Amino acid sequence: MNEASPIPAGEDPAVETDAARPPMKGDLTQGPILKTLLLFSLPMLLSNVLQTLNGSVNAIWVGRLIGESALAATANANVIMFLLYAAVFGFGMATTVRVGQHFGARDVDAARMTFGSGTGFCFALSLFVAGLGWIFAADLLDTLGTPDASKLEALAYLRVIFITIPFGGINMMVSMAMRGAGDSKTPMYAMILTVVIDAIFNPLLIMGIGPFPQLGIAGSALATACANIAGMVYQIWRIYGQDLPMRLRGAELGYVLPRKSELRYIVTKGLPMGAQMLLVSSAGLIMVGLVNREGLNAAAAYGASLQLWNYLQMPAFAISTAVSAMVAQSLGAGDHSRVGKVTLVGMGTNLALSVLLAALIVGFDRPLLTLFLGSGSPALPVAEHIQLICTTSFVIVSITMILTGTMRAYGAVVAPLVIMFLGLYPGRLGFYFVSRPMLDSEAVWWAYPVGSVLTVALTLGYYRFGKWRDAFRM
Repeated sequence: MNEASPIPAGEDPAVETDAARPPMKGDLTQGPILKTLLLFSLPMLLSNVLQTLNGSVNAIWVGRLIGESALAATANANVIMFLLYAAVFGFGMATTVRVGQHFGARDVDAARMTFGSGTGFCFALSLFVAGLGWIFAADLLDTLGTPDASKLEALAYLRVIFITIPFGGINMMVSMAMRGAGDSKTPMYAMILTVVIDAIFNPLLIMGIGPFPQLGIAGSALATACANIAGMVYQIWRIYGQDLPMRLRGAELGYVLPRKSELRYIVTKGLPMGAQMLLVSSAGLIMVGLVNREGLNAAAAYGASLQLWNYLQMPAFAISTAVSAMVAQSLGAGDHSRVGKVTLVGMGTNLALSVLLAALIVGFDRPLLTLFLGSGSPALPVAEHIQLICTTSFVIVSITMILTGTMRAYGAVVAPLVIMFLGLYPGRLGFYFVSRPMLDSEAVWWAYPVGSVLTVALTLGYYRFGKWRDAFRM
């Protein structure tokens, strides 16, 4: 279906009026757009914050209770895990969009079929990856150049994580499908439970407190695994306990055997979305290497700044996911007139939150950075300088995430991937290598806003003039 311009709902016979579409739980196609967007995105924002805080707390437990070698071991293992979950995330986002399209069309059975196909496919893929990971875990660590002092600990940690990958994959797919069906609260409640269990069980299993065995670094991995399993069980319990739309019963349980049509959509759209995460990760690793060349103070300042930038990007992540779900449901309902409005409201809301957070980060940069560097650190002035140059670039590039969220709902995923590549590599990294002789160490910091401006310019151009609407097929 190609809609080059919005069609007013009153002129499109395929669009039902609000009166003709009775209220349905999880319906994102009706009501005030701003209110719907906020109520849907805020639980995701809270989930993202909790997940990041949980990672920080776990790192504190491992570092304080075991030591620096164990902390280095988890860092090496987590690099591998991020690469694996990037693919699952892409398939999960494709499932969110497809479920949203079917749900907006009030075809709940088709939405369940997509959910079943996505979950079954990712579970089978996770089992395969878990088996390979267990066998080749040591080789993977060698490839990363893991220091000998932490290799044994990293291996123990990684093998426990590999065993539990299938449960993590299911948990992610369930969360994504629920959001496609307009429910962001169930994944949020599951995340709260996961964080609480993980934070409590980490020290108990690391140190062997009370009746618990002393497992060292493997205990940290086991605590995280148990927490993820608890979150998965909670979501399934809530889905069936409240008879939510994504529940599968009777013959519907056969939907976990992937259907060809649904699987084709999930894979062809999910792979480019997962590749976007890999691009960001790889470019980030290269930037870390470039920063390390500037010396210890620059590296420490950059590491502290990254902690703050992680939080700055969270509103855009949450709102872009909400925009994707809302647009997908509107497309399923045939209401193309709502798409542009959702996009504009999403951009305005994201910019307001991002500018506010950026102002707080820059305005209170010294006390915030002191949390990571200490008040007397020689890296503190460097970090403050970095904030002034780079923080705005994250606000600018957040516009891209909202526009990409809309295009993703139409199924347009290749062009945003290409644009991201151009912004990160020829844009950010290319600028660094060209300007390094002239700007010296400043080149690495100014590469951020330059790359962001290029990415936003290309995205706006493609959103305005590209044929991304042609990608939509029901």
